[in-house]
Amino acid sequence: MKKESTFYFKNRQPIAPLKIIAMENCRPLIEKVDKTIVDMRRGYLNKYSTIDPTVTSRGYDTPSYLAEASCPRFGSGEAKGVIHSSVRGSDLFIISDVTNNSMSFKISGQTHYYSPDDHFQDLKRIIAAAMTSAHRVSVIMPFLYMSRQHKRENRESLDCAVALNELKDLGVANIITFDAHDPRVMNAIPTHDLDDYSPIYQLLKALERKFGGFKTDKDELVVIAPHEGAMSRGIFLANNIGVGMGMFYKRKDYTVTLPDGRHPTVELEYLGPDVENKTVLILDDLISTGTSMLEAAAALKERKAKKVIMAVTFPLFTEGLEEFDKAYEDGVFDYLVSTNLIYHTPQLNERPWFIEADLSVYLSKIIDTMNHNVAVTTVITPTAKLQELILRNSKV
Repeated sequence: MKKESTFYFKNRQPIAPLKIIAMENCRPLIEKVDKTIVDMRRGYLNKYSTIDPTVTSRGYDTPSYLAEASCPRFGSGEAKGVIHSSVRGSDLFIISDVTNNSMSFKISGQTHYYSPDDHFQDLKRIIAAAMTSAHRVSVIMPFLYMSRQHKRENRESLDCAVALNELKDLGVANIITFDAHDPRVMNAIPTHDLDDYSPIYQLLKALERKFGGFKTDKDELVVIAPHEGAMSRGIFLANNIGVGMGMFYKRKDYTVTLPDGRHPTVELEYLGPDVENKTVLILDDLISTGTSMLEAAAALKERKAKKVIMAVTFPLFTEGLEEFDKAYEDGVFDYLVSTNLIYHTPQLNERPWFIEADLSVYLSKIIDTMNHNVAVTTVITPTAKLQELILRNSKV
């Protein structure tokens, strides 16, 4: 198959007519995804209808695949899921950003902002409303709900495992997420489909566009894990692009628990190659308070790193942007690249240190491929994409 027809599925009909429900918490991103799928499929029609008559019967000539839905609330705060257009017989994808904290509702006249729990409950309401008539229901949660509570220590709840089983019991066929905090959480539903995609290629591509190319050889670049939990991501990238890798080991005082539930760091030790006069890429799944990232960045600058770039999938910034603004002004780091998979404040895009990686096309290809019931790995191969990126930048 030629490169220009990568996403043309010869003799492969969609499993059912495609429908997409974008929960209100992720509407702008999914509108871009919908437009991308519409453009891709009209491109299929224009290119292949004369050589493959089956293309014209696939329902590709559609102005939009979005189905409208909402979760209105009673004055008591209780809610219900309502689907405003037919999804009967469809291959339905329901997409939700459970981290969006900009939305609010009223309880007895008082304003309450949405928590991840509220978003997840609304997601289940829409699933329940759709399940009776849709041919297949798949859920996309870019940030996997409760993924940071993925393991049990002493007498604790296993919230992520419970949530995954709830989706399975509701009849959801596929669960799609990105860069899960710990991919081993899929062991909670071992006989069910949970796909965890990495956006690392899109993050590097965003850097490539920003700088007009960048060196990826071992004499110029080092990949850094800011803590031991980020090792697997760092190893994957470092091995694929052939550069050195380092990590930070944190010794914590577990006899002390801070008000936010964290334990204070007693010692931060760097383990890895020399970073002097090199660009370092600090790789992790998310930024919450940002403490780990900034500690690692400061330590690398002390070791005379030429440039410090942070790369994360989810820019939560639970403590705001002020600390990062100060760190940037102090020269602690140079750039932070992250995705648009979850909500972030408009102010973040205005920061001179922020680079956004748009994943709308990637998400569109995942949905389009799954709708044809084809293994996504047959058309989306991060390793091959990374090798292409290295070749493009080999002479930079």
